[in-house]
Amino acid sequence: MRALVITGPGKAEVQEVEPPVAALGEVVVDVERVGVCGTDMELFTGEMSYLHTGRSWYPLRPGHEWCGRVTALGDGVPAEWLGRRVVGDTMLSCGRCDRCRASRHHVCGDMAEVGISLGRAGALAERLSVPVSALHVLPDAVDPTLGALVEPGGNALRAVRGAGLGSGARLLVLGTGTIGLLVALFARAEGIEAHLVGRDRAELGLAGSFGFAGCWTRSSLPGLRWDAVVDASNAPELPSLALDLVEPAGRVVYIGLAGTPSTLDTRDLVLKDVTAVGILGGSAGLAGAITAYADGSVDARPLVAATVGLTETADILAGHRPPGAGLGPKIHIDPQH
Repeated sequence: MRALVITGPGKAEVQEVEPPVAALGEVVVDVERVGVCGTDMELFTGEMSYLHTGRSWYPLRPGHEWCGRVTALGDGVPAEWLGRRVVGDTMLSCGRCDRCRASRHHVCGDMAEVGISLGRAGALAERLSVPVSALHVLPDAVDPTLGALVEPGGNALRAVRGAGLGSGARLLVLGTGTIGLLVALFARAEGIEAHLVGRDRAELGLAGSFGFAGCWTRSSLPGLRWDAVVDASNAPELPSLALDLVEPAGRVVYIGLAGTPSTLDTRDLVLKDVTAVGILGGSAGLAGAITAYADGSVDARPLVAATVGLTETADILAGHRPPGAGLGPKIHIDPQH
């Protein structure tokens, strides 16, 4: 089968590789759609920290935002899984340790991440093998575009839940990339007043089309009460800004990762009695994201600027946008073309 292989920093190509075989407790999925995310691009450029700590290595087959249809079953997998449209958890854990038994499998010490770490092949390929225990069924109302947005949607929904806000509260989201926009969409679906901050007015174009309560630049941001702030950016100075802006006794949620270390003054954290929440992975939010997409309370499809074939993936990883791409921050790949 064809698969996208990153062979070294800045080098990727479509190769013919052996197709996966469904092992015990696993299925094979024909991949319908895959989203390219910042992690994939950092694996391509060589900037991803895992490449320097030994959790990831080349050659590497990326892709962890995916959906597809089950076409083969391994031993021990119930027959009813055959033919189902599914998405899968990126975080594949041991299932036995204290963290896994406490429903914290996403921080399991033996965790492998699909398309990211410990050699687990990703979904930028015609087919993918994955444990059946990691699967979530997609209803018919969730098309391939939304299906490949379940994984980032799960991350965003976890960030909204981490903010701990009720209906009518006000949330400020720093960053207008895929995760920032998804956070605002899921927050609004729960009755939260969502505002976003972008770097400039041009960056706020798509955000403005969603009709959020407010879309601001740093210079135009009003002095409102921010009951919680989500930092969904990759700017090293914004974690500190989030703490400065949040209401005393509020919450700051950190889901963005800067390329260089961020600093904040913990005295401000203590003296404002602020709760800081870190979000790693969408595991606990996947089911909720599917439900929101299926019932129409969140329509994230405008975030996808274009869908291209597998042979164009290397250009996307290198930061090139395809001709005619829309305003959205997300590019999707159809590995069957």
